[in-house]
Amino acid sequence: MRNFTVWVWMSFCAPATIANASNLPTIHIAGDSTAANGSDNARGWGRHLAEFFDAQRVAVKNHARGGRSSRTFITEGHWQGIIDQLQPGDVVLIQFGHNDGGKINDPRRARGSLRGLGDETEEIDNQQTGQHEVVHSFGWYMRKMISETEAKGAFPVLLSLTVRNIWNDGHVERGSGRYGEWTGELAKSENVPLIDLTALIADEYERRGQEQVGPLFPRDHTHTGDEGALLNARLVVEGLKGLREEQWNHWLSATGRNVARAAPRYVSFPKVNRGTTEAAEQRFLNTTQRADDTLPTLWLIGDSTVRTGRGRGEGGQFGWGDPLQGYFDQSRINVVNRAMGGTGARTFRTGGFWQPVLEQIQPGDVVIMQFGHNDNGKRGAMRGTGDETEERTLDDGSKETVETFGAYLCKFVAEIRDKQATPIVCSLIPRKIWNVGKIQRTDDGHAAWARQVASEQDVMFIDLHERVASKYDEMGPEAVDAMFADQRVHTSYEGAVLNASCVMEGLKDLPDQPLREYMR
Repeated sequence: MRNFTVWVWMSFCAPATIANASNLPTIHIAGDSTAANGSDNARGWGRHLAEFFDAQRVAVKNHARGGRSSRTFITEGHWQGIIDQLQPGDVVLIQFGHNDGGKINDPRRARGSLRGLGDETEEIDNQQTGQHEVVHSFGWYMRKMISETEAKGAFPVLLSLTVRNIWNDGHVERGSGRYGEWTGELAKSENVPLIDLTALIADEYERRGQEQVGPLFPRDHTHTGDEGALLNARLVVEGLKGLREEQWNHWLSATGRNVARAAPRYVSFPKVNRGTTEAAEQRFLNTTQRADDTLPTLWLIGDSTVRTGRGRGEGGQFGWGDPLQGYFDQSRINVVNRAMGGTGARTFRTGGFWQPVLEQIQPGDVVIMQFGHNDNGKRGAMRGTGDETEERTLDDGSKETVETFGAYLCKFVAEIRDKQATPIVCSLIPRKIWNVGKIQRTDDGHAAWARQVASEQDVMFIDLHERVASKYDEMGPEAVDAMFADQRVHTSYEGAVLNASCVMEGLKDLPDQPLREYMR
């Protein structure tokens, strides 16, 4: 077995590579007519999904069949066709429910499954097939597909249903029956990813309005034409990106990279543990990589207030680097968030997180840095910006010469400039600590020291600390509470969006605006 230390280092250092054409990973689609290729005036989203992916990096195979339920997709052999092709690392998109409410036994269409998620069964002599059959619940069939996908080392992703063109008082119907609810419950009980496609589509339809949505359904209220199928495919990609599985992002084409990433409310994240294989460890680390080596890159380095945990919203926490990428045209620039929770200006370097980034920086790249939250105490740098040092004995008995916070920032700046790239220093976002109705500031701390280093080194500077604090002051304590996922440090997604908007305001106010041409 390869040494995991080497693997972890490589996962941070090596950009994604393109697989041999004969051994491409594959995205498989299992579903009904709303996902199938279909015919004129009745197209499914699977027909267009491949347009958002790079065919040199991933194959997309649409196995969806019109008229099928979770039950008949399995009993007719379509599911086995997928299983026979599955390879480790493949992804299977599973979406059923539109036809599961049909009749269990009927001469013309015996396709319904038993309602719910239980283990109950019903034995029938199938009037359509002439065969004796044991019919199971919707949940049983879905769990079968999930477990058999995972047994192959592939990744199942559940999707709630597409939306029918049925309106009431300006609101579109959200799902058919309880199948969306049951799919969500399955995602939680089986610990698999979920894309709430129903909510994504319904919200988009309601933004457009009933009059504009009508032409997307040229035949009936269930099946879209090509335009509607393309829209739904884009929303599936939004959902896939919203799952924040970095190992899949390099599969996207330029078109796919430029699709927005769904907000966390549209997805359900599985819990991902450390693995015993390289592939499992790679998925756990969830390291971001450049999508296109020919493009310039915006690198983000910092602590958990820039990227929390492994970037999947652990504990409801998100750093501002998560929504920041949505402000940029990612068909023209890579946005790579390499911030690491628990690190400071010192430990981001000594922990081995900086060197892999430095080795990949190219002329013309931009690096935004924000440190300070973890630069106190035993793990921190010395206070201030001077040249003084001290020798510390580490837990393993080794010695380390520790420098000041400012000295470490200066090292980052010098090394970035040596790469003919542009450094931008941010002061740290404020903590939720109030003092007489205002967010607490300090003139002798990491925000001030970041400002001082930027001034002395003639580096572009965003006073993120003051920009965010001023927003909080205006909002007041009650509104700001919703911006945080813990007591005072880590923001919720809404807080991360607010902080990212402040970063963008700061970037636009810089005199040279080095990223202006890449902004949306």
